[in-house]
Amino acid sequence: MNNRLPISEIWVYLSGDPLFALVLTLATYQFGYLLYVRFNRNPLLNPAAIAIVLIAIVISQFGFGNSPKEAYAQYFEGAKFVHFLLGTATVALAVPIYRGFAQMRGKIIPILIALIAGSIASIASAVMIAKSMHAGERIIDSMYTKSVTAPIAMGIAERIQISPTLTAVFTVITGILGAILAPYILDLFKIRPWWIRGTAIGVGAHGLGITRAFSVNEQAGIFASMAMGLNGVLSAVALPYIYTLIHG
Repeated sequence: MNNRLPISEIWVYLSGDPLFALVLTLATYQFGYLLYVRFNRNPLLNPAAIAIVLIAIVISQFGFGNSPKEAYAQYFEGAKFVHFLLGTATVALAVPIYRGFAQMRGKIIPILIALIAGSIASIASAVMIAKSMHAGERIIDSMYTKSVTAPIAMGIAERIQISPTLTAVFTVITGILGAILAPYILDLFKIRPWWIRGTAIGVGAHGLGITRAFSVNEQAGIFASMAMGLNGVLSAVALPYIYTLIHG
């Protein structure tokens, strides 16, 4: 008597197990990171971008739920542990900032000016581009918080009553594009000091940009962490008031 299960039934069983989604998340990111290192840390091979593409293919093509919404809910049931760690990872950035605090002496004023100018430019340009393309109101509203790291951005979104899901999507896209394009843009303008490069990446590409910065240079990572942290604090305080002022 043949007791072996068909491979399709085995897959249905695995895809329904929350642990499978967690393993899938970690495995695809590890695969992306190996490619990133193998090809000399090429910015185009961003590990997070590779993991997102592979996970999207798996959950959309291989039996995760009967609809996109159901597929995502089933995947998130297992991957929510990683989501929980987002906040912890953000707070843990205080460690490299503390260790590199001496390097920041004499640079605080230029960093604050760059931080404020970068934040305003990022929000204004995104909102204006979305409006010029006649995007929906929910998408336009999500652009206000997309340049803050994901845990803070989603908290701000809930506070001003806009979609946390859309906010998370645009935040991740911003981080990936920033991590990929920032080195080329900074090289184009011949910006060489690591502390300036790190600050720019921290403001524009938040968490994913910090990962990229640390993989290239420790000082760049430290300043990226500091810039992202300050940007998060200022945005959490100011954005709700700015949004309310604009929208009445």
